[in-house]
Amino acid sequence: MASGEYRFMCDADLSMPVLEINRFFPPALEDIDITIASREARGAVRYNEPTYRHLVGRVFNTLIRVLALPDLNDTQCGFKCFRASVAEELFKEMTITGWSFDVEILYLAQQRGYRIVEVPIHWYFNPDSRISVAKDSMQMALDIFKIRLRGRQNRV
Repeated sequence: MASGEYRFMCDADLSMPVLEINRFFPPALEDIDITIASREARGAVRYNEPTYRHLVGRVFNTLIRVLALPDLNDTQCGFKCFRASVAEELFKEMTITGWSFDVEILYLAQQRGYRIVEVPIHWYFNPDSRISVAKDSMQMALDIFKIRLRGRQNRV
């Protein structure tokens, strides 16, 4: 339902301060197809994140980098901005509807040669997050394998 020249999505808990949103749009960034927030890029700062949560995230990101997106350090930070035409193309081809949908979107973008840039952010851990590390991690890992398999079968 979004409209406009750019489509920005964010986590419902607003773990990134709203004031940082302007860093995702021109003139801050020019000629970029997709900008994604990164808690791992140089200059990023994490606040109040438990060690176990950080470690689980890094393990999951390693899986993503090995199987799908080797050049991205943090695909799971929920803040992403797309040029309108890119969003319209990619989101209509999305097949994964769970927590890993954005990995699929970024994988599709990479396969089509879109320019993706990570923007370092200040990120605040929210202990009321809806994601269950124990329950959701297994499904997310399976999703990454599905994305890779579809890519090998040229179905992405």
